[in-house]
Amino acid sequence: MKKVIMTAIGGIVLTALIAIGGVSAQQAKHTGSILVKNDDEAGFAGMAKVPFDSAVNEALKAVPGKVLKAELENENGYLVYGVEIAKADRQIADVKVDAGNGKVLKIETDQKDNEGREGEDSDNGREEGGEK
Repeated sequence: MKKVIMTAIGGIVLTALIAIGGVSAQQAKHTGSILVKNDDEAGFAGMAKVPFDSAVNEALKAVPGKVLKAELENENGYLVYGVEIAKADRQIADVKVDAGNGKVLKIETDQKDNEGREGEDSDNGREEGGEK
């Protein structure tokens, strides 16, 4: 009986430590090197230390694919480049790159890219009747 109780307590403690570690790791991913003090997006470009092209290249190294959109954003109070990439499996990845040092901070994968684009690809750009 004593072994069962000790095993249960050990399991609970281990689960709690894993949960706390997961939260800490998740919070660490949301920090950057340039603190945004003002939400004036017009001033974001002047605050960035990493060039736009370099940030996009870092995002593509982390997630190969086709860039759909890239812009400077305020992510949890830090200046980042948000780069949306269509992956080969048609999923959309949102890659956050630190605008101060160029490090990839976070990668989120969204839904598959099926909205309106599949029809464009399936006919190879041709209209009805075989005309381009």
